Amino acid sequence: MTDVWSRRAFLSAAGGGALLLGAPAARAGAAPHEEVHDALRAVWRGLCLGGDIPAAAEPFRSRLADLGALSGGWRSTMAPAAGSLWPDLGYGGDPEMMMQSYYRLRTMAEAYVRPGTGLTGDAGLLSALLTGLDHLHADVYHAGQVRYGNWYCWQIGAPQALLDLCVLLYEELPASRPADFCAAVDHFVPDSVVGSYTGTSTGANRVDLCRVLALRGVVGGDSAKIALARDALTPVFPYVTAGDGLYRDGSFVQHTWVPYTGTYGAVLLGGLGMLFALLKGTAWQVTDPGAQIVFDAVERAWAPFLFNGLVMDAVSGRAVSRGLMVADPRQVQQDDHGRGHALLAAILLLAEGASGPERTRWRGLVKGWMARDYYSRPLADTALALSSLARLAEVESDPSVTALPEPVGHRLFASMDRATHRRPGWAASLSMASKRIAHYETGNGENLRGWHTGSGMLSWWGDSFGNGQYSDAFWPTVDPYRLPGTTVSRKVLADGAGGDWGASRPDAAWVGGTTDGEFASLGQHLRGLGSTLTARKSWFLLDDTIVCLGAGIRCSDGTAVETVVDNRNLGAAGTHALTVGGALQPAALGWSAAFPSPGWAHLAGFGGYVMAGSGSFKVLREARTGRWSEINRGGSATALTRRYLTLWYDHGTDPAGAAYVHQMMPGATAARTAARAAATGWLSVLANSETAQGVSVPSLGFTGVNFWQAGSAGPLEAGAPCSVTVRERPDGTAAVCVADPARVLTSLTLVWNRPVAAVLSRPPSLVSEATGARLRLQFGSLTTAAGAGQEVVVRLG
Repeated sequence: MTDVWSRRAFLSAAGGGALLLGAPAARAGAAPHEEVHDALRAVWRGLCLGGDIPAAAEPFRSRLADLGALSGGWRSTMAPAAGSLWPDLGYGGDPEMMMQSYYRLRTMAEAYVRPGTGLTGDAGLLSALLTGLDHLHADVYHAGQVRYGNWYCWQIGAPQALLDLCVLLYEELPASRPADFCAAVDHFVPDSVVGSYTGTSTGANRVDLCRVLALRGVVGGDSAKIALARDALTPVFPYVTAGDGLYRDGSFVQHTWVPYTGTYGAVLLGGLGMLFALLKGTAWQVTDPGAQIVFDAVERAWAPFLFNGLVMDAVSGRAVSRGLMVADPRQVQQDDHGRGHALLAAILLLAEGASGPERTRWRGLVKGWMARDYYSRPLADTALALSSLARLAEVESDPSVTALPEPVGHRLFASMDRATHRRPGWAASLSMASKRIAHYETGNGENLRGWHTGSGMLSWWGDSFGNGQYSDAFWPTVDPYRLPGTTVSRKVLADGAGGDWGASRPDAAWVGGTTDGEFASLGQHLRGLGSTLTARKSWFLLDDTIVCLGAGIRCSDGTAVETVVDNRNLGAAGTHALTVGGALQPAALGWSAAFPSPGWAHLAGFGGYVMAGSGSFKVLREARTGRWSEINRGGSATALTRRYLTLWYDHGTDPAGAAYVHQMMPGATAARTAARAAATGWLSVLANSETAQGVSVPSLGFTGVNFWQAGSAGPLEAGAPCSVTVRERPDGTAAVCVADPARVLTSLTLVWNRPVAAVLSRPPSLVSEATGARLRLQFGSLTTAAGAGQEVVVRLG
């Protein structure tokens, strides 16, 4: 099982400013090399504790008191016995309980060294800490012990906590103990763990392992270990083209197939920030120029997924199922806001090692995200570590820092089948899957019903509304077959269907699209998980709307197939008014109805929907009850009930070519939704078939087409499958963006039947062009472009 004191929580617990406040001075008479290690311990102590926090001021006073009460309770229940340190954490068959035991001791050590806990310098607490450390060392975590169960517990979780304990309690430990503990770490984390950049020693895991090695060197006075840790970071920095790590387009992947910017990516970011701060100004300072890639990634990889203080669930993998965990002593629910707050603190830590302009901008971004997080105020986050809380409080109170607004624009992360679309007033994210990226990730009994996350899940938030949409018990209570935006078969799937660690990848290559940086044309060749379902789905992400097209929807499962327009979480008691075609609909739970399409609907407090296809759409208002334990084996079994308003298309049983067309308008009023529905000339659907899907919006100068096969749609002709976005600009120029999402084209011809006077700029992939009455572009091989767009700028004729 995995609980609240898991990798993510422990990362934030270790965050803090690179300060020496509260650290012991170097020992009198120590040799020069010993003084260096003493100084490094002092730096790490500052990082762990976050500096000299104002213990008498809120929110710190209450948090410190809670820390003392929690630690006092653990001291009173500690009962060393064979196979356990606490009765509820038996580790005889589960090393996670051993790891949790070290986590408890580390928390207790903070209560001992921090002022304001009521246990500061308490002799009884120190005695319990020393007893606990000795017991775990003698009973389970020592040289010669045979490893069992989850590798992470032995090589990252337990040793990180143990080494932090050594730093925090260094002056209190018996003289022989640091060496004994270091011998245990050497046994489980030998130098060979970073001998090759493979397996469990890549990406965020490699950074975690380097942290263990560096702290082992600091605690044990071993300079070679510190140097090894620094040098072993080198493979983390370069962009990757497959597997774990950062990609040139800003994607971050862990476990080979899973988008993980929000959790493993946050571990990597925070871990590097800690190590950069530890080693800065020493003989082991990280000077590899590749480290700049990480600094660049703050705005290229992480910032696009942060909105109003939350980090989007599309890049948090199985962590979305970690809500209320049984093992959490505080019983605080984890969610997208909590993960976001820890990430904000990690960015601030990394900023201390960045350039002056980067530091200034990042602090402004963080201050803005904090100010706009009305749903879950960061400084009121009781799950956030005190060190992280201190860092956020410092930037919030700094009058020299100007809060920056949310960025506006579109970002396509082709290497992890994700996209974000940010407009004034709202933001959205899209999750897809391909042979390169898993439908979802399960593992360790987590995220057991995330099956359809990659089937086109479309999530969105308003600037001042809907920010708790996926935070408020969404994942345990939503119908897992009706995630918003998805097209799915109602075929019943087993918990964890498809296999652990991203094993469930569809045999589909054409997934991706094109963007000019503001608007986009995205597409997915959908193949259902454990299903015969196939479909072609496209999204055209524009100014105030997302145009959604589906075609070629086929299935032979013998079950119904549905496309979910949206599925809004109304909270525990929401009665948000629904209007369809101008008529107010019933608010009673259990009400359901079908409505003809074309038509429109508006949900008060959220936005509008314009249905432009033929047939009908359905609506259901219901209350759903679920438990975190149903989607995560370590979750709480407490029943939770939330109300939902669902709009969907019922394609019937075993459809043989079904289709749909609709717009989603976040934040739109009923009047604006009705006006859009009546404006039949605003949007032209150029194609919606298994050959191509495309739209044109003349008022925006936008034309977008996803060609599933060679063919034509509106003014565009493509000689092979590709995605095309055209933006005509008021200055008489246009951008023509082309991509090969399948990554198989050795050549591509594109024709735009529009007079063009000249080509103003071209990518290296363009081998020839012809202008005049129409534009003809000839591209060479796009197989190595990783699905990235090729932009050609022209002057219109």
